Parts: sequence; structure tokens; C-alpha cells
Amino acid sequence: MGKVAFIFPGQGSQFAGMGKDLARRYPEAREVFERADAALGEPLSALCFEGPEERLRLTANTQPAILAASLAALAVLRARGARCDGVAGHSLGEYSAIGAAGGLPVEALVRTVRRRGELMQDAVPVGVGAMAAVLGPARDVVEACCREASGPGAEVVAANFNAPEQTVIAGHAAAVARAGELLAARGAKRVVPLPVSAPFHSPLMAPARHGLEPVLAALPFAELAAPLYNNVDAVPVTAGAAVRDGLVRQVDAPVRWVELVERMAADGFDTFVEIGPGSVLSGLVRRIARAAATAQVGTPEQVEAYLEKAVKS
Repeated sequence: MGKVAFIFPGQGSQFAGMGKDLARRYPEAREVFERADAALGEPLSALCFEGPEERLRLTANTQPAILAASLAALAVLRARGARCDGVAGHSLGEYSAIGAAGGLPVEALVRTVRRRGELMQDAVPVGVGAMAAVLGPARDVVEACCREASGPGAEVVAANFNAPEQTVIAGHAAAVARAGELLAARGAKRVVPLPVSAPFHSPLMAPARHGLEPVLAALPFAELAAPLYNNVDAVPVTAGAAVRDGLVRQVDAPVRWVELVERMAADGFDTFVEIGPGSVLSGLVRRIARAAATAQVGTPEQVEAYLEKAVKS
């Protein structure tokens, strides 16, 4: 029997209404939102359930909101005995994955990602940085174009290796635009500017990494109950010190999602359950590990469908 991975989405998966039906139907989900609200001293749950979208899109709100919605869905599965052999998350989702593996409680996680969001937003003035999704070229072509487009005071790098033919680039806005032109000339199917407020996972995020490091150093990370396949190295870790180190480094380092999923598949994971809002990661997994089964758990209907299938298998 193959292994089951719980995977957790990152920024961009949020929407007004996420988690509302879960909290209404399941006390376990409702408790997670109540704990998150108390930890922040504000009604984060109301922002998740009702919006408005413009406030939900603010990085300092988006990050704790997605985390709370993801951990609420997880709590429902956990209460019903769902099996998990390993965890992973995309960027912000790595914090949800750590919560799933018992590394930190909800309160510590939600406060930390609120601070992470603030630091990432403040690291680069609005308009200075940019990100774009590149569809088509292989990794080495993307990286070569980024090097060619970079110069003194204007840097662009590959920030997210999301799928074999989907890479996100990030950096100074002018350098991102130049890299996009080079990539289009070298056969990119599309280069799509992303509606984000900062160039995440690029060297421009170094101030955020420096600011977050003491925050993470003060947290009592526990040994994980299941291996975490981290973004920065795409390897499994369980020791608290290794988990913390990965979170520090991922702020301004690329998300190696392709390698991460490939490593999990090689280690025997053949079912990937995306827990939280959206279904982006499931689509990426299917493009990386084509034989793997995927499922999404973010609504009551999805919870019941997954549990029924899991019991039968």
C-alpha cells in the first residue's frame, strides 16, 4: 500500500468564504478558527468567511487566513482518523504542513505567519518588484534568461519551480520584464505577470528573512510526527532545528516544488491530499508525478468524499 501525503496551499489560493461551511458543520474546524482569532486578537475568521476580498489579498492577512482555513480542514480529517505518512506545503503552506506534523500549535503558527506576511510586504516598496509565471521553457532556459536579464541593481531569478513547464520568476520589475521578453523570444508559450504585492522567494526578500529569523528562533519547534519535505532543499526533515532552518532560508530562496514532489513519489507516496482552499497543488502534482492520485479537502462535501474513499481503500 502506498503512502499518503497531506499537502497545503500557499498564497494565491485564498477566497472570501473559505472555511465558512466547514466551521458551520464541524466543531473541530470551528475551534481552529476560534483559536486563530484569539491568538491574533481580531476576527480573522470573519475575514475568511466574509471578506472583503481587497483586505483578504493583503499579504499580512492572506497568510494567516489561508493557514487557518487549511488547519481547520485538517482538524476535521484528523478527528475522523485520516491517515498521513508525510507532509509538504507550497511556500506559506509549509507552515500548515508543520502544524499537521505537530511541530507548532495553531496559535504560534498564525502569529508567525502574520509577522512573516508583514515582513515580506515591507521588504520591497510596492512597484519596485514583480513576479511572472513562465509557461513552456525548461528550467535551464528560464535560469539562463534570468541571468541575462539581470544587472547591477536589477536582479531577476527563478523563484518557484512549480511544474516541469511552469516556473515563476521574481525580482526587480524592470529585470522581470526583460527576462519575459527574452523568454518569449526563446519559445515561451506565455509569460503572465502575477498580481502580487512583492517579489517573493527572490534575493529582494533578504530583509524579510533577517527579520523573521529571530521570530523563528524564539519558537519551541517539536520533533515532527511525520516527515516534512521542505521547499528549500526538497528533502524530508523531522528535527525541530532543521524545520526552523528551512523556514528561514525559504523566504528568499526558490520553492523547489518539482523536486519535492519527485522525491516524495520516489519515497513511495502515491496519494497527495491537498488540504485547504483551492486545487492548484493537485494540478501541479498531476503534472509532476503522473501516476499519483490526488484529492482536495477544503469543503464539507470534499471532506466526506475523501473520507468515504479513504475508508474503502
